[in-house]
Amino acid sequence: MSLNTEIDQKTLEEIEKKYDTSLNTRENGPKITRVIYWATVAFAIYHLWTAGFGTPVDYVHMGIHLSGLFLFIFIGFPLFKSANNLAYNPHSTFKPGNIPLYDWVFAVLGIAASMFLWFSWTGFSGFGLDIPEQMLRQGNPTKIDVFFGTILILTVLEIARRTIGFVLPLIILVFMSYALFGPYMPAQILRHPGVNWVQFVNNMYFPFEGIFGVTLWVVSTVVFHFVLFGVVAQRMGLGQFFVDNAMMLAGRYTGGPAKVSVVSSAFFGTISGSSIANTVSTGSLTIPNMKRMGYPGHFAGGVEAAASAGGQITPPIMGAASFLMAEYLEVPYTTIVIAAIVPATMHYIGVMSIVHFTAKRLGLRSYAKEELPRFIKVWRGGWFTIIPLIALLVVLFSGYSPNMAAFMGLSLCIVVGFCSFRKPLTLIAPFGLLAFIFWKASPYSGEGFSPEIAGVLAACVAVSMMHKGERKGFSELFDSFHVGVQYALAVGAASAAVGIVVGVINTTGIGFRLGFMVTEGAADMSVLFHALLGWIPSDTFSQPSIQQFLSLVMIAIACILMGAGLPTTALYIMLVSVAQPALTGLGVPPLATHMFVLYYGVISEITPPVCASAYAAAGIANANPFRTGISAFTLGLGKLMVPMVFVYAPTMLIVLPEYFTLTSFLQVSLTCALGVFAIATAVSGYYLTPLKGLWRLLMAIAGLLLVAPSGSSDLLSLVLFAPVILQQVLSQRRENTPAPSAG
Repeated sequence: MSLNTEIDQKTLEEIEKKYDTSLNTRENGPKITRVIYWATVAFAIYHLWTAGFGTPVDYVHMGIHLSGLFLFIFIGFPLFKSANNLAYNPHSTFKPGNIPLYDWVFAVLGIAASMFLWFSWTGFSGFGLDIPEQMLRQGNPTKIDVFFGTILILTVLEIARRTIGFVLPLIILVFMSYALFGPYMPAQILRHPGVNWVQFVNNMYFPFEGIFGVTLWVVSTVVFHFVLFGVVAQRMGLGQFFVDNAMMLAGRYTGGPAKVSVVSSAFFGTISGSSIANTVSTGSLTIPNMKRMGYPGHFAGGVEAAASAGGQITPPIMGAASFLMAEYLEVPYTTIVIAAIVPATMHYIGVMSIVHFTAKRLGLRSYAKEELPRFIKVWRGGWFTIIPLIALLVVLFSGYSPNMAAFMGLSLCIVVGFCSFRKPLTLIAPFGLLAFIFWKASPYSGEGFSPEIAGVLAACVAVSMMHKGERKGFSELFDSFHVGVQYALAVGAASAAVGIVVGVINTTGIGFRLGFMVTEGAADMSVLFHALLGWIPSDTFSQPSIQQFLSLVMIAIACILMGAGLPTTALYIMLVSVAQPALTGLGVPPLATHMFVLYYGVISEITPPVCASAYAAAGIANANPFRTGISAFTLGLGKLMVPMVFVYAPTMLIVLPEYFTLTSFLQVSLTCALGVFAIATAVSGYYLTPLKGLWRLLMAIAGLLLVAPSGSSDLLSLVLFAPVILQQVLSQRRENTPAPSAG
């Protein structure tokens, strides 16, 4: 049984287009539209093929990926978005296919700049040009290198602006200005010798420091594939299967519709790389049901937005940021997944608790038993949709590369959702996949699958063909490829542009300078706070402790502000480049610093005034967008506090042996969970009975003290808890005591 929805598909698509800029494209002429459609399908198939059969050398593969971005973005996104520019005008002489001539020029120049490195890597002589091989030009670029490098920098900034807005390009322009005008900086600490334009282009254009650096490489070899997997898996039916299972798990309890939203969004977050896509996909089903059960519209939208943004920090995929983190830290992917488990759990404890106690306060009921899906019916009709995810995780956790895991997941999505014995031509896919698995298990493939993994994957293929569920046509598969590429455009453009920031940081050392400025600013402020609070007999209020806390707060605020409006992977790349040196200077372990900036970057997605996922939820709920954003931010309070905990107590991350002991882990994790729970009761204004005034404030303070990873603060919290619990118990008894009968 599927949830009932009150919103038609067309309305949902309009909402998603409005708030997800990657889908808000202009209407081109019919011929150009068909050509671009098949070009996106070919682009997706190229990446699928390279994931399984080997990726070309880095500058070739990244050049092809960038060329696709330039083509699709300059053709699909107008210079300025307006109703007139997005609409189709078949009578314009200077807009063939409804695309202005200058956009054709931009696309051609961008593609030429992307492919020139491949063309000239081994040198070239002819047409009046004598270009030595690339290694001889490194550090001494030719004039044509400078020309194409300049073109690439400008066009990369432009595609980032067209897909995600002005904020990121403006930040990058500030970094570029810093690199070029270093000697003229007003503050002595920021001054450096500077670089001229030729050297700047050399650093940004040639691998492996700037645009053609690790950021674009990981996006083009891993992130793109997981974005594509999320779209294909959702279209194949996995999203609905998740929602139905969430209904069975959470629908029967108090506030059932909202809890279904939280659980289904957590499930869907395992495959989705987009908070907005998550919000629209699950919110279209859960938000109308929440409103029908009595939740205010802004709260219903806030629940969905907060839960959906949580998907970006939920293992195993974490909006694909986990793969970037593993690459940066040079640790196994499984290390990142294990480290993320407890912090993500804290976020969902907070959201679920606020949902529960708000439902109690409002007197909202659960779903009736007859409204809930039946376990046997749901699993009989959808068990097969989970096979691709199982195969993906098996390959991933067996130590194979993420792009191989994505290849197996995507290939099995095709087998499960689109291939059938009734359509003999479609059997090419499953038999081809079986041949691939056995080839990878043979000694001829080099480092291939172990016999055990090959057996599991072959069984997945065989079982995938046996289900009796509906198979979709290959036209729908191509549609999902097309949509997947559209989702990946903004991520790719932002990541290519952020490569400039990374290049500037490596060239100038600005990251360490900013880190020093943060710690020095915090030191000056800590003197004032220590004068006010130093009398309290606790190490927490010593001047070094206050300085460290203020440094963390300033870095967290910077992460939220800089991350506003950016895709998860792009914001992580930029923030870790800028903020990580400052945290390292505070003695924070590298893994904790990377998790810290990711968490606060993701919080920007539910922090007004820029919180696209909350605004998308407001569109579905027909609620005030800003108020919905406030609700989403409030519901995400657990995510706001937990990074501070694992910075002060890295034992929560489990995988750092120098900090981890079972005793410290249990003490920190359990008290943090209780603290988040207590704060949730204060936020919702209800525990056993309504919480008001002083009791609500005491509960909030006690919760904060419990979250703080300190034994003394835990004991102090108990002192504050005691009168609140006593008041709540007495109040509940008064409510349950029957009034004396008259006479």
